[in-house]
Amino acid sequence: MAELKTMCEGLGFADVKTYIQSGNVLFRSDEAEKAVEEKLDAALGQKMGKRPGVMVRSRKELDDIIASVPFAEAKPNFLLIYFLPQAAPKDALDQMVGPDGEEAKLAGREIYVHYPIGSGRSKLKLPALKAGTSRNLNTVRKLAEMAAEMENK
Repeated sequence: MAELKTMCEGLGFADVKTYIQSGNVLFRSDEAEKAVEEKLDAALGQKMGKRPGVMVRSRKELDDIIASVPFAEAKPNFLLIYFLPQAAPKDALDQMVGPDGEEAKLAGREIYVHYPIGSGRSKLKLPALKAGTSRNLNTVRKLAEMAAEMENK
């Protein structure tokens, strides 16, 4: 993650911080969201040989995502939030096949999925998730906390 931090600093982003080894990076930028996504995606693509598909969310968006979490009974590590590059179609959940009691809720550019037996053993089929990346609720809460700390400095 040190390499990702250095890359982001080289792109002109400020106050860069990374969290765990799954590509989570926080930073400040005055650039528009799409410009930031494109710049970082291009740099990562050059380094890795293939663009990974970068998705950016603001601190306010992270706070709103946490405030809107459904499935109150779900353990935070069994509730994944899928971040999509754009809002999924309103009928995206119509194609869901959740044989293990999985539940999903569409919310703009995010899809919340509760995996009662854990995502690793789930046989869930939901085509809309393929375009995104997921983080469990614990990770999203930590990222929002780190973003708030950055803003308060």
